[in-house]
Formats: sequence, structure tokens, C-alpha cells
Amino acid sequence: MSVINITQTNFQEEVMKSDHPVLLDFWASWCGPCRMVAPVVEEIAAERPDIKVGKVNVDEQPELAGRFGVMSIPTLVVMKDGKAVNQAVGAQPKSQILALL
Repeated sequence: MSVINITQTNFQEEVMKSDHPVLLDFWASWCGPCRMVAPVVEEIAAERPDIKVGKVNVDEQPELAGRFGVMSIPTLVVMKDGKAVNQAVGAQPKSQILALL
């Protein structure tokens, strides 16, 4: 599965109503650690058809960032059945990201 760009418009459908767990990556283009995490997140999306992976650009979607209390990026949030069940802040190695799931 490819990474989905999550916005206010598609959040309800793609995240809240998802049949699969959703890994959300809150990021910004100017964030160095976000650029380090991006290829790992893409890899997980390609390898794990059982989960949905979405990216939330905090500059373009400040409402969503606020909704999740995102203060630092990258922030990774795992959603299951419309609820946040796990969260990590900062660049994480692939093994730790997978452990969140």
C-alpha cells in the first residue's frame, strides 16, 4: 500500500473509518529528522498491507496537529478503531516504529 496524504477533508474516511490500524506520520518539509523517518515510513507502507500509512503535513494541517497535541515533529501516532493507541516523538528506527504497531 502506498502512503496517503491525510488532510482535514479525508481524515474521517481514511483514518477514523479505517478497517486497518493507521500509522500517522506528522511531519514538515523543513524538518531534518522528518526527512530521515520518511523513507522508513514509506518502506513500512510497502511491506505491510495489513496497515494503512498516512502522512500529515503540520504546516498545511495545523488543525489535525492540534487535535493530536503535536508539539514536536516527527510525531508518529498509531490509530485503531478511531482511537490513538500509541505515539512516539522524534526520529525512530524501523524496529521501534514497527513495535508501535
